Amino acid sequence: MTDPLTKTPAAGSASAAPDPTLDSPNRPASGGVAGIALVLGGAFSVQFGSAVAALAFPLAGALGVVALRISIAAVLLLAVCRPRLRDYSRADLGVAAAFGLALGGMNVFFYLAIERIPMGLAVTLEVLGPLVLSVVIARRALSLLWAGLALAGVFLLGRGGLEEINLAGAAFALCAASMWAAYIVLSSKAGERFPRLDGLALAMVVSMLVSLPLGIGSAGTALLDPVVLGLGAAVAILSSGLPYALELLALRRLPKSTFSILMSLAPAIAALAGFLVLGQTLTLLQCLAIGLVIVASAGAVRTGRAAKS
Repeated sequence: MTDPLTKTPAAGSASAAPDPTLDSPNRPASGGVAGIALVLGGAFSVQFGSAVAALAFPLAGALGVVALRISIAAVLLLAVCRPRLRDYSRADLGVAAAFGLALGGMNVFFYLAIERIPMGLAVTLEVLGPLVLSVVIARRALSLLWAGLALAGVFLLGRGGLEEINLAGAAFALCAASMWAAYIVLSSKAGERFPRLDGLALAMVVSMLVSLPLGIGSAGTALLDPVVLGLGAAVAILSSGLPYALELLALRRLPKSTFSILMSLAPAIAALAGFLVLGQTLTLLQCLAIGLVIVASAGAVRTGRAAKS
């Protein structure tokens, strides 16, 4: 999973404002190499964090684990940012609330998906959300090619036995995809209204208020088990804290277009994490399907970039 908390410049972050140095052709090559390493490090952290989360599912279930992950991340962000509600209008807080609902829904649906289907397939379906958004925004004929490639990838997933894996899991992944698209739009709006990370911190609180009752209802007192708490803390760090820091550093060294293209590798990294940590395997046809979606995602990013220039 390209973590929903970090896969686009977070609201109110330093990366939300254009940096004239980001696309400078004179940036040192060493900075580019370091930036690529940071992006890939963050991506591996996110996906292996999701794999660790899956290990905790037998103890607390998907809803319990996601509730712990979001709650711990929300508490940490509040402690760092300390946003003051009186500094913002009702309209600002409404945007933060909508942002939080999208963020929470994206995480909940994704964890429900990886409880049922392999991570590589879940992330492949999930990235269709931002891919479709990129195609719609670009409004270029070339975008239809990327949309066609993505559809071909989904078709191959079906031919590869997606219906035999779990249709509910696939449906949850597609719900996460729609929430991710909403997250991208609302993250941008929140970034315009909130300084620093205040918007993200408030959104995380809303996400916590959504996910925590679901987690308590599903897992009950299992959430207080020291092992579950430890795994929840590890997931919060691996899937939120560490990748967010790495991506912020990467965005200071790489063009945003390069950053976005590298993030398109998420399905492949997720498949690797699922294989190494969870022992999940994919057929050759499913690997080809993932490859098509990766190419479509990268192409859509480049097309969208060209449309803006």
